[in-house]
Amino acid sequence: MGTALVYHEDMMATRLLWDDSECKIECPERLAAVLGGLRQCGLEQRCLHVAAREASEAELGLVHSPEYVALVRRTQTLGTEELQALSGQYDAVYFHPSTFHCARLAVGAALQLVDAVLTGTVHNGLALVRPPGHHSQRAAANGFCVFNNVAIAAEHAKRKHGLHRILIVDWDIHHGQGIQYIFEDDPSVLYFSWHRYECGRFWPFLPDSDADTVGQGQGRGFTVNLPWNQVGMSNADYLAAFLHVLLPVAFEFDPELVLVSAGFDSAIGDPEGQMKATPECFAHLTQLLQVLAGGRVCAVLEGGYHLESLAQSVCMTVRALLGDPTPALLGPMAPCQSALESIQNVRAAQAPHWMSLQQQDMSSVLSSSTHFPEGRPLLLLPRDPIHKAEAEATSLRLLLDQQHLHPTPPVRVAVALTAPHTTWALPPGVLRQEESAPKWETEAWARSHESLTQHEALTALGKLLYLLNGILDGQVSSGVAATPAPAVAATLDIAIWQGLSLGAKRVLCVVLGQLDRPLDLVDDGRILWLNIRGKEAAILSTYHVSMPLPETTGGFLSCILGLVLPMAYGFRPNLVLVALGPDHGFQYPQAALLAAMLRGPAGGRVLALLEEESAPQLAQALAQGLYGEAPPSLGPFSMASPEDLQALMSLRAQLQPRWEMVRVAASEPVERRSDPEPAGSVPLPGPPSGPSTRGVLLSQSLERPETSARPGAFPTPRPRPRPLPAYQ
Repeated sequence: MGTALVYHEDMMATRLLWDDSECKIECPERLAAVLGGLRQCGLEQRCLHVAAREASEAELGLVHSPEYVALVRRTQTLGTEELQALSGQYDAVYFHPSTFHCARLAVGAALQLVDAVLTGTVHNGLALVRPPGHHSQRAAANGFCVFNNVAIAAEHAKRKHGLHRILIVDWDIHHGQGIQYIFEDDPSVLYFSWHRYECGRFWPFLPDSDADTVGQGQGRGFTVNLPWNQVGMSNADYLAAFLHVLLPVAFEFDPELVLVSAGFDSAIGDPEGQMKATPECFAHLTQLLQVLAGGRVCAVLEGGYHLESLAQSVCMTVRALLGDPTPALLGPMAPCQSALESIQNVRAAQAPHWMSLQQQDMSSVLSSSTHFPEGRPLLLLPRDPIHKAEAEATSLRLLLDQQHLHPTPPVRVAVALTAPHTTWALPPGVLRQEESAPKWETEAWARSHESLTQHEALTALGKLLYLLNGILDGQVSSGVAATPAPAVAATLDIAIWQGLSLGAKRVLCVVLGQLDRPLDLVDDGRILWLNIRGKEAAILSTYHVSMPLPETTGGFLSCILGLVLPMAYGFRPNLVLVALGPDHGFQYPQAALLAAMLRGPAGGRVLALLEEESAPQLAQALAQGLYGEAPPSLGPFSMASPEDLQALMSLRAQLQPRWEMVRVAASEPVERRSDPEPAGSVPLPGPPSGPSTRGVLLSQSLERPETSARPGAFPTPRPRPRPLPAYQ
């Protein structure tokens, strides 16, 4: 199985036939730019091309009224003046003689993708479509959208494939009110949307877009709105929304399919969103979603109007779907106060409906998003002088140019076996490494460790050093190594120092079980040691934290999503070492999930170390998680015990003054950290100046529009071994 790419060039036929400053940005060049980017990066060739088809009128009727479908069908025979008059009856919509054909292709592309994924033909995929769909309602076009592609795909998956739980993630910068209204009373569809809101002053100007709208009837709690009340939201803000809102709820919901309304007007440079999230952020978001639903993720294009930002963001999404390592995130990893206020409000609104949010600390809830903070209205950024706009454009160009500088290692995962009789059932494509580092190098590292004097331990160390060298040389993305149980601690100690000596500036150690932190590790910010074991919870220093291993699924997820991943992303490591020591207590699904989710913070550079006496299934689970395969289910959701919950809450309260990504609520102003950027990076430009091009605030827009009226010291230095041929 692979990744599907579904499109049809006919979807570029529809275009604006008259002057309209509002609608002109939805143009055929959007698809052309995306396809060009995918071909230039060699990504189209790596996907399975699935041709789009026209959806039948019966399939359109899964969501839309027969009268509305007939109205759109009649546009095929209308002249330009008639098309313009009809378009004027809707908000931010234009019709073209090819609209009916293109819109049916867009729906059909989404259906083809869902069918391919749910029948096992492919693992995941992306449908490149236009017109977009998430604003379209049962009997109304709206916001460039004609038919609701994702909503129809969800209904199709329920009726044809018998699905009972579907997650829709809408990361477009506009609220997909069409999807929300279609499923607002349906508990089989969980709809999550973040969107530019600005206290109700941004299109579509709906109170229903605020955090306190949670669905109706049996669907209460299955609509999750996260409104952004300021422009300029960054990678850290988007990631915090996933870790602290979407993923806890999604794991509890346990979807059978994930549909993504993939709008990239939420990316940097877009005139509609005016946000600062860089293209690689969408690779991280996609990778996080792939741990759900057995990896069955179907992304369907929505908005995106800065052509190069759109193309690069789509490319990053496809890379993640293909399983490539994600590039490191740019910019300081600290969510802003406005983002934290939004996260705080949506968690409070959803807590009555989700155990995963009830079991976490809830600070006092702020006033509704429709009220202005501190009594002042939020205004769009004023139009800046020309020279500043030119400087921002240049900075954006340099940033986007960097997206071509992320080569994919030739080997995704390598496993260093320690004994000829070891038989691990590994995913296809995982390399079984037999080579070792030079004998002199291995013996030099082992000299000060008594536990490494045995032949088996020394052999395992040589293979680990070779593997680690391959990871930091860019020959292999991640790996799994085994060593005799008495040698795990010493081998981990050497791996830390070897990583630093080979150029890793920051090393994250996630240690499971009874392994103590080496006494010679200095608290200088280069090594973050997170120990997960038993019931112990302690902050021994800023960079040394011990946390409990909860026995329940909810407690485990709270530990990983609420502490481990936020700290990992905030630390921004160049290398992640995962060590499973004595009495680690990890089950195979937990190991696979942790490995899969730790791929993001260090750009995929993860080395997992375990005892060679471990069950083969544990090594297999780690290799599968690092390879990008979806981890098995953790089982039914259950809340953390009161003791585990208290320990996790206490840790969060103590950690958040230094580790801003742990925060789930606004507090005193926190300056964004000025950690050094990765080598070769450029400063993030601010959001584009000027207001959004879509819509103006009209009193009619505040009503629900069914008719859509317009509204320390290193060991002795040694020469670095030359790259060896095993990974070439």
